[in-house]
Amino acid sequence: MIRLNQVKMPLKHEREAIETQILKQLRIKPAELKNWQIRKESLDARKEPPVIVYTIDCEVTGESKLLSKNKSLQPSPNESYILPVTASGAPTLEHRPVVIGFGPAGMFAAWLLTEMGYKPLVLERGADVDQRSEDVQSYWQGGPLKPESNIQFGEGGAGTFSDGKLTTRIKDLRAKSVLELLAAHGAPEEIQYRNKPHIGTDLLKPTVKQFREKLISKGAEIRFNTKVEELCFKNEQLEALLLADGTRIPAETAVLAIGHSARDTFEMLDKAKVAMTQKPFAIGVRIEHPQSLIDTTQYGNHETELSERFGAAEYHLSTEAENGRSVYTFCMCPGGFVVGAASEPDTIVTNGMSEHARNQPNANSALLVGITPEDFPSDRALAGMDLQRAIEKKAFELGQSSHKAPVMTVGAFLDNTQPNQIGSVQPSYTPGYVLADLAEGLPAPLIEAMRDALPKLDRKLKGFAMADAIMTGFETRTSSPVRIVRDQTTLESASHQGLYPCGEGAGYAGGIMSSACDGLRVAEKIIERWAPSK
Repeated sequence: MIRLNQVKMPLKHEREAIETQILKQLRIKPAELKNWQIRKESLDARKEPPVIVYTIDCEVTGESKLLSKNKSLQPSPNESYILPVTASGAPTLEHRPVVIGFGPAGMFAAWLLTEMGYKPLVLERGADVDQRSEDVQSYWQGGPLKPESNIQFGEGGAGTFSDGKLTTRIKDLRAKSVLELLAAHGAPEEIQYRNKPHIGTDLLKPTVKQFREKLISKGAEIRFNTKVEELCFKNEQLEALLLADGTRIPAETAVLAIGHSARDTFEMLDKAKVAMTQKPFAIGVRIEHPQSLIDTTQYGNHETELSERFGAAEYHLSTEAENGRSVYTFCMCPGGFVVGAASEPDTIVTNGMSEHARNQPNANSALLVGITPEDFPSDRALAGMDLQRAIEKKAFELGQSSHKAPVMTVGAFLDNTQPNQIGSVQPSYTPGYVLADLAEGLPAPLIEAMRDALPKLDRKLKGFAMADAIMTGFETRTSSPVRIVRDQTTLESASHQGLYPCGEGAGYAGGIMSSACDGLRVAEKIIERWAPSK
C-alpha cells in the first residue's frame, strides 16, 4: 500500500470528498484506487479556517510503477504486531503462568499468553465489571466503601472508571495492536485513527467484558474476588502463590500487574524483600470549569463546527512555579464528573471520569504538583505511599469524616481566605462535598506552587483561574509511588526469578496504552524463555 500524509480537508466534508482528494494527490483514475483506509485524523487549527488532516493508506493498481514515478510517495510502513515465537529448545513450564491483576497490563499479558497457547490463570482481587459497577455506584450514592471492589480494584483496573483515554507518548508498534484489539471487542472504530482517542467509561465496561469472554473461550481461566496474600519463593525463585482463602497455587512464573493502589501487596513484597525503590510522582486537586468556557477558549470562532466534529474541547497545560516545582494538568475529562476513588476506609481520593459523549456541564482535570523522594517522610521504599495515605486521611477529616470531599473556589484559594460559598460552577463530585480550606490538607510547597501557577496557566488558557472554578481535594493516585525493580533484559524482578512486574503498579507505565503495551512486553519475555506446559 501507499501512504499519503497531509491530506487536508475542510471541517465539513463527506467521505466521497476524501476519495476525490486521494485521486487528485495520487494523480490516478478512480478505477485504479482499489481500497483506502484512514490511519490518522487530526485537527490543524493554526490556519483560518481550520482543516482536518488525514494520513491515509491506499491500495492502488500498479503500486510499484506509481512509487517509481512519483518520488514524493512512500510505501506504507509495516505496523503490524508480530506474535513472538517460543525459543527453540526452551524448557517447558511445569505449571501454567499466573497473571495477578486484570487491569490493562494484566489483560494484555493474558491475551498474548492465551494466543500463544499458555492458558494462563488470571487472579483479580476485585469483582467482575458488572458487580464492580454496582459497588461503585452504591459508594457514590453514600453507601459503604468496599475495599476490594471500587474504582481502583476489579475487572479492567482503574481505567475502567475514567475518560478511557488512549493517547500515549510512547513510540511502540504494540500500541496499534492494542487499539485494534479494543476496537475488535466493542470500542468505537474511530480509536484506531483519531489523534486523541478515548472510549469513555460507559463503553469501556462492555469492551472489558467482551475481552474477558474471548480469553476464556480460548483457554484462559479468570478468577475474580481472588486475592494473592503471599508469594512463596525458594532460593529467590518463585514456586507458589498463597491466596487469601488459604489455597496454594504452584507457579514458577507470574506476571505482577497489580495497579498503583495495591498497597497491601506492596507491603507484602517489601516484607519478602523484593527489590523496590522510591519513585517520583505528583499530587494535587481536581479543578472544574464550565465546559462551555473551555470550548469557547479552545475552538474560538469555530466552536459550533468543531464541537460537532470533535466533541467537547480538551486542554493540557504546564508551567514551573517560582519554587521550582512543575505544575501541570493531567487526565483532563471534557464534559465529565469528579468522582470518589478511595480504596481504603476513612480516606478521600478524587479522580475524573467521562462517558463517551462527554456531554456533562463541567470540564475537569487534575491540577498536579511534582514531588520527589526528598518530599517523602522517610527513606523506606514505600514512603511515597505513606505520604499519599496521610493526605487522603486529611481529606477525609476536611470532609467532616464522611464520604464527602473538601472543595473550595479558585478565588478563595488564590486569596487565601476561608471558603464560604459556591459560585457559578457547581461541584460534580459524588457522593457530595463540603466547603473547606484545601491549604490545610497539602504540604505548604505544593500549595505555594499551585497559587503561583494558576495565574500563569490562565495566561495560556483564558479563564483557567476564574474565581468560580472549583477545586476538589485531593488527587493522590496519579501514578505509582514505587518502582518494583526489574532486570532490563529479562524484565524479571531484579531480586526474585519468575516474578514479572509490569504496568502502572510496578512503575513502568502511566495510562491504559502504556500499561497494555508493557503487559505485552512482559508476556513476550515469558514466551521467549518458556514453552507452555503440557
